Amino acid sequence: MSLHVPPPRVHTVTLNRVRAVPRELPQLLCRETATGTSQSPRGSFSPSTTERAATVWFLLSPPSTRLFLYLGWLRIKCPQPFRKGYTILINTWKRNELLLESVLHYSKCDGVDSIHVIWSEPEPPSDSLYDALSEAVDSNSKIGSNVDLIFDLNDEDSLNNRFQEIKDLNFDAIFSIDDDVIFPCKSVEFAFTVWKSAPETMVGFVPRMLWLDTSNSNSEHYFYGGWWSVWWTGTYDMVLSKAAFFHKKYLHLYSNQMPQYIRNYVTKNRNCEDIAMAFLIANETGSPPIWVKGRIFEMGSTGISSLGSHEERRTQCVNDFTDVYGHMPLVSTNVKTIDSRSSWLW
Repeated sequence: MSLHVPPPRVHTVTLNRVRAVPRELPQLLCRETATGTSQSPRGSFSPSTTERAATVWFLLSPPSTRLFLYLGWLRIKCPQPFRKGYTILINTWKRNELLLESVLHYSKCDGVDSIHVIWSEPEPPSDSLYDALSEAVDSNSKIGSNVDLIFDLNDEDSLNNRFQEIKDLNFDAIFSIDDDVIFPCKSVEFAFTVWKSAPETMVGFVPRMLWLDTSNSNSEHYFYGGWWSVWWTGTYDMVLSKAAFFHKKYLHLYSNQMPQYIRNYVTKNRNCEDIAMAFLIANETGSPPIWVKGRIFEMGSTGISSLGSHEERRTQCVNDFTDVYGHMPLVSTNVKTIDSRSSWLW
């Protein structure tokens, strides 16, 4: 079903109205900018009526207003145009309290179109859980928006389920998140903006680096590096899907075109589905991911990463997947994106 939204009416302002109603000019400028009516024909340097009126309004404004506008300290706030949204995939396993807190938080974020809960437990979600989650989503729904809550039920308990293809999504962007990880909505919205500038790659908050073992020159062997290696070197070549944006087409590629051996490996070892997705995207694009700086709040400590020998198992995954691809697809980078609106230190 398509919804036709008629274009806004174009308003013009004559110069004799400037003194009477100067407060209308910012809104009119916003409208002209949004509809493109303020642009002159190609090759013409004639400003629009509203632009001429704005010039006069600027000259008639108090000196302090003109100074602040010139320095950029005073900005005309235009209504935000409609922005394409994204789908949230929340992977969960027998942590209903954390799931509820996660849904309650992310349903408040701007741009969220739907929340899909990846459910792999043997029993379906209880009515009480579904009602609690639905109430949380409904309570946070804003006027004119409606966030859909959907449980994706799976017969098999496999970490591959978090990347099952989902049909009929309204938008291209996927935000994959674990149920025990919280990022402020402002950080998520900034990451979404970064992803829209590079929608083919993966944009996330949790970087990692794989290191080549230089002690053995006869074969390529990699070590999985944790956060501290990224912090020390400023270099990374993957971002974890526990908190990352990527294009929905990669769900199809993961489920249908990625080597079956890797999916079987993930199911058998109950690990490394995030590495598999990172390999898949890097192999498709030949480009590095993008790390977005954000403050993370981890609510739980009972996940797979808390188990012993975690990095050793991840190292084995990396080398096994590299053998399947026949090369190392990941590309390293030193780029980190920071929201300068909320950070004094760039």
